[in-house]
Order: sequence, then structure tokens, then C-alpha cells
Amino acid sequence: MTLKPAQLGPRKCVLFDVDGTLIDAVDNQRRVWAAWAGRYGLDAVEVYRVALRTRPMETFAKVAPDQDPRECLAALHELEDEDVRSGVYAAFDGASELLGALPSGAWALVTSNYEHRVRGRFTRTGLPVPCVIVDAAAVEEGKPSPVPYLQAAEQLGAEPANCLVIEDAPSGVEAGLRAGMTVWGVNTAAAVAGVHRHFASLRDAVPDILTFAQPEGPAEMG
Repeated sequence: MTLKPAQLGPRKCVLFDVDGTLIDAVDNQRRVWAAWAGRYGLDAVEVYRVALRTRPMETFAKVAPDQDPRECLAALHELEDEDVRSGVYAAFDGASELLGALPSGAWALVTSNYEHRVRGRFTRTGLPVPCVIVDAAAVEEGKPSPVPYLQAAEQLGAEPANCLVIEDAPSGVEAGLRAGMTVWGVNTAAAVAGVHRHFASLRDAVPDILTFAQPEGPAEMG
């Protein structure tokens, strides 16, 4: 009788949002939007309130409808790039330990930001960079569309049902749910609507994330 080689169970992958999940960038985002609002003589508090809930082009349409959106975006990009170079960043407690312990090729970043900024922030905070980063330039539809998370799963060779999404924002949670993935929320005082589990901090979630990502035992042999 010839035994077939043992097959591992389904490939498990973890897909991380970046800002607010791995990198604490709230103060940086507020400063960038305040500087942008100052250029156009707008109220910084109101601009930031809108920016938290919409993508940049939508924000410009709401708060500066009389301005050229391309010029608005160029100004925002200039300020964000400068912030990556000179701003102060910190990784959330547990991020370095978590990313360093995850199996190689079993995790990705899915962000509404741009890859060069993510890499800059990770370099500043000492976090490892994965092979797969799905950024704003990689997809036509951003969160809450499921497309970014589905693209990350495809690049990692994982089925959506075997992916865990780690998020802190409603739009990202919705994106993960629409992609048919398990979604856990971190770094919020209250659970974001729809999450399967909620952790007050990333640190609290580390053991469970690592457990999820471990390969399952050999599948049944025929």
C-alpha cells in the first residue's frame, strides 16, 4: 500500500490595515490635514472631520468644491511626503513582535495610503515589510470595496475564507466583511460594527492572531 504525502490544511493568512492598526499616525494625519486646510483658508477641525470618513478626492469635493481637485491632491501628497520624512511615528505596542513572529509569506498590508509612505513609516519604526502590499495605486476601488483585500488574498495564494483581517476603521471592516473574511477590530474603545472579535489594543490581540496564522495539521491521507 502506498501512502500519499501528508498535506497541510488550508493556508491561513493575516491581512493588516496600517494607519491606526500597526502604526499610530493619528496626530500625523491631523497635522497634515490642518496644514492642508491652512493653505486654502479652511477650518482645520471641519476638514479633518470630513477626511476621516471619505477618500481625499471626496473630501476636496465636500470642503473645497471651488478648487481644482488635482491641485488639492498634489498639495496633500506634498505634505504627506514631508511628514513621512520629518514626522514622529510610533508602532503600536505588540506590532514588532507580531509581525516578526508571523510565518513568512502569510501576511500582507492593505492600505489606503501609498506604498512608498508605508515603507518610509515602517523604516522609521523598525517594522518588517512583507512581500505583498496592496496600496491606493494598486486598485481602482478602495475600502469599503472588498477589492483591496481580495487582491491581497489572491497574491498570497489564500482563499478569502482563510484570511483574517485586522482593522480599526469602519470602512476597512466593511471591506473585509464584503470580501468574505474574518475581521477582528483593534485599538478602539468600542467594537466597530460588524467585527467578529474586538480587542481594545493590538497587544491584546497578538496571541490570538499568531494562533490563527499557524498552519493546521496534516490533512487526512487517502
